[in-house]
Amino acid sequence: MDVLFLCTGNSARSIMAEAFLNTRGAGRLTAHSAGSHPKGEVHPLALEVLKTCEIDVAGLRSKSWDEFAAEGAPAIDVVITVCDQAAAEACPLWPGAPVKVHWGLPDPAAVTGSDAERLAAFARTFTLIERRIELMLGLPLEHLSPDELQQQLGIIH
Repeated sequence: MDVLFLCTGNSARSIMAEAFLNTRGAGRLTAHSAGSHPKGEVHPLALEVLKTCEIDVAGLRSKSWDEFAAEGAPAIDVVITVCDQAAAEACPLWPGAPVKVHWGLPDPAAVTGSDAERLAAFARTFTLIERRIELMLGLPLEHLSPDELQQQLGIIH
């Protein structure tokens, strides 16, 4: 099952979700991430949090959601928006009509303050991502109909 995490900038929340799900769901799920207006780089504090949690960051990059609507893109089974702005945007038509859910998360990149306060915001957001993905992995994903999957993933939020 392929999961696409969407956010506007694809530099923090969606990237952390992609990396964590690929680590925890290895062999069962494949995660991707993208943005409607990608920043073009992964936020350094997102990378720092992932490395601290011993999650591989190799190959992570900020990319456009157009990559996943193009011919030859992986077939996406589930699209999860992680920011309110991306959830409100008109998404491309995804091949295969994937299940779509919204898991709104605070934007850690919007936090101002000291380096420690900013890093703590990224860590808090990662903890929310981690909890939601762990709940997702506890579901019998392979045995749920699309409607059941959408309902169960919606409850997680």
